[in-house]
Amino acid sequence: MNNGSDFPSSIERSAKILGESREKLSRSGGLPAQKATIRQTPLENSREYAGFIRARRRLTDVMGQTLTEKILDDHLVEGELTPGEEIGIEIDQVLTQDTTGTLVWLQFEALGLEEVQTELAAQYCDHQTYQFDFKNTDDHRFLRSAAGTFGAHFSRPGNGICHNVHKENFAAPGKTMLGSDSHTPTPGGLGELAIGSGGLDVAVAMGGGAYYIDMPEVVNVRLEGELPEWATAKDVILELLRRLSVKGGVGKVLEYTGPGVESLTVPERTTITNMGTELGATTSIFPTDEQTEDYLSRLGREDEYVELQPDDDAEYADEIVVDLSDLEPLIAQPSMPDNVVPVEEVEGVDVEQVMIGSCTNGAYEDILPAAKMLEDRNVDKKTEMIVAPGSKQASEMLAREGWTAEMMAAGVNFSEATCGACIGIGHVPASDSVSLRTFNRNFEGRSGIEDDSVYLCSPEVATAAALKGEIVDPRNLADELGDLDAPGIELPDEYIGNSESDLIAPDEAVDDELIKGPNIGDVPLKDPLGSDIEGEALLKMEDNITTDHIIPATADILKFRSNIDKLSDFTLSRVDDTFAQRAKDNDGGVLVAGENYGQGSSREHAALCPMYLGIDAVLAQSFARIHKANLFNFGIVPLEIDADTYEQIEQGDDVEIVTDVADAIQSGETEFTIRVNDDWEASATLDASERERRFLASGGKLTHTKQQYEDDSGAAPADD
Repeated sequence: MNNGSDFPSSIERSAKILGESREKLSRSGGLPAQKATIRQTPLENSREYAGFIRARRRLTDVMGQTLTEKILDDHLVEGELTPGEEIGIEIDQVLTQDTTGTLVWLQFEALGLEEVQTELAAQYCDHQTYQFDFKNTDDHRFLRSAAGTFGAHFSRPGNGICHNVHKENFAAPGKTMLGSDSHTPTPGGLGELAIGSGGLDVAVAMGGGAYYIDMPEVVNVRLEGELPEWATAKDVILELLRRLSVKGGVGKVLEYTGPGVESLTVPERTTITNMGTELGATTSIFPTDEQTEDYLSRLGREDEYVELQPDDDAEYADEIVVDLSDLEPLIAQPSMPDNVVPVEEVEGVDVEQVMIGSCTNGAYEDILPAAKMLEDRNVDKKTEMIVAPGSKQASEMLAREGWTAEMMAAGVNFSEATCGACIGIGHVPASDSVSLRTFNRNFEGRSGIEDDSVYLCSPEVATAAALKGEIVDPRNLADELGDLDAPGIELPDEYIGNSESDLIAPDEAVDDELIKGPNIGDVPLKDPLGSDIEGEALLKMEDNITTDHIIPATADILKFRSNIDKLSDFTLSRVDDTFAQRAKDNDGGVLVAGENYGQGSSREHAALCPMYLGIDAVLAQSFARIHKANLFNFGIVPLEIDADTYEQIEQGDDVEIVTDVADAIQSGETEFTIRVNDDWEASATLDASERERRFLASGGKLTHTKQQYEDDSGAAPADD
C-alpha cells in the first residue's frame, strides 16, 4: 500500500534497502575518514549499517510509515525513529543568511574544514540588505568570500529572502535541509524536510557531520474541504495557532494530509509550513502531488519532482482536523502570534501602516491578490502601505505584468526584497500607532519600536485595511463597495528572474580566500565546565521570552553580529538595560525564566552572548528547542525547574548547584539540587543526551569538536 508514491511500501523498501546495504557494506566496510571533513561514524553506527539493521528488522515487523519517517529513515545514520530518542541524520542541503552566516563560516573555519561536503550549501544576504553601516557591507563581502572559498552558492543583497529564493531555486522533494534561520521549514510545502538550528550545527553539517536531534512526534494535520472566498492559507496557520498556542508544536512535526491538501497550491502550502515555526514545531511538511509537480514545472525544475506520500497504515502520535471550508479571515493581535481572533471582532481599529511581504507572504502569489484589490482604487489617505516582495523574481514579474505600476498609482510604496521590516530594519511604525503586517511574528518591540502594536494577517485583510484606513473584514468591505471580488490565488505560466549575477554558483565564485573587515572578530570559546556553579540570579524573566528579547535584531545592534565583544553589551537589553553591565560586574551568574524560554529566531548569539558574559546556567520551566540546543552548544547548563521553584526564586538571590557539577553531568545525573541563599533547596532537571553532556563538560560544542580534531591527527572530528 503506497498510494502510488515513489516511496515504496515498507516491506518493499526494506527488501531493497537490505540488498543495497549488504552490497555497500561488502564493498566498503564503512566510509573512510577524509581530511578536512567531519569524520564519518564507525562501521557499527554508519548509515549503511544502520539501514541494514533497520531493513532486516522491518522485514519481520512491518509497520506503515509517515512521510516524515520515510525521509528520516532514508537519511538516518544513528539511532532509532522512536519519539524522544536522539537520532543522527545526514543533511543534503544547508542554508544560512547574513545575520547568522558570519558565525557559521567563522566556526567552519575554526573547525579546520576546507570544503562544503553537503550536496548543496547556500549563503543569502537578506537581513542587512540596506547596508546602513560599513560593517554590514563588510559582512556581505566576507560572506561572499566564504561562499567562494568553501564552495557555497552566494545570493547577493537585494536578491531576496533566503526562504523565498531557496524555494524558487533549490528546494526539492525528499531532501533534508538544515538552516541557521528558524523559518527554514518553509520548503516543507514542497516535500522537503527542512529544520532550523543554530549556526554551529549548520557548520558541522556542512562539513559532512550528522545533525542530531531528539526524534519528534509526528502529528497528522488532516485538511478537509476547500477554502471559501476571502479565507487564505494564512488563516489555516492562524487557526492552528489559535487552537494550539506558540508552544503547541514543541517536540512535534506537523505532517499535512487529507483531501483538502490537493486544493492548496505550493505557495499556499509554504505559507503554512513557514509559520509552523511559530507553533514551536520542529518542522512541517506536505506530501507531494500534482500541485507540486505543476509548481516545479512552472519553475523549469520538473525533473526534480518525486511523488512522496505517507503509507496508508502510517501511525501518528495525534491527529488535528481542520475543515478548510469553515475558515474565515483571522488576525493575530499584539503581541504574540497565537493571540488570534476573527477579523470581524476587531473591526474599526484605525491603521496607520500596512505592510505586505516577508518570507511568509512575500511571494508573487501573495502580492498579486493585493494588486488586484487595489486596481482602480486608492490607499486611504491616513494609511501608508508598503509592499516588500520576498524575492527579486517576484519584484520583476510584478513589474513586467504592470502590477507594480498599478499599485504605485494606488499609493503603494515599494521596498527592497529583504527581511528588513520584519526585524525592525526600516519601516518602523510610528509611536502609538497600529501596523498591519503579513509577517510571521509580532513579538513586542520586534518592529523596531518598544510598545508597538502589530497585527498579523493575510495580504487580503491587510489590503482591505489599507483601502478602508481601519481593520475590516474583507467580506464586509466587498459588500460595502459592491464591486470588490475575492482575488483568489493565481500562479504564472512561467516563473522568470534570478539571473546568474544575483545567485552566484560555486564554480562562478569571484573569491578564493576569506576577506575579513575590522568588525569581524574571533569566535569566543568557553573554558571546560568546573565542579561548582554558584552565582547571583541576575535576571528573573516571565514566560515566552524570545531570542529577540535576548539579542535584539534592530539595525543599531544587528551590525555587531560578527563582533561578540560588542554585541554582548546589548544582551537582554529589552528586558533590563542594566543586565550586561551587572553581569560583567558580577563575573557572570545565572538566569531564571518561565515557560518556553528562547522561543523565536534560531540566532545562536542568544546563547553565545550570555556565555561571553559569564552565564553558567539557565533555570527555566521549559525551553524552546533550538535555543536549548544552542545553550548546550555554548556550554550553558539548561536546568528545568517547576512552577513553585520559579515563584520562590527572586532576582538577586544567590543560587548554587549543590554537587560536583562536571562530575554529575558526565556521569549522567538528571536530578540536581539547587540551594538558594543558603536558606532553602529545590530540585532541577537536566534533560540531555550523552553527546550534549560531553559538550557541556568541554565548555561547548566548538571547544569539544576542536579538541577532537587536535587529538585525531588531521581528520576533522565526528559530531559525537
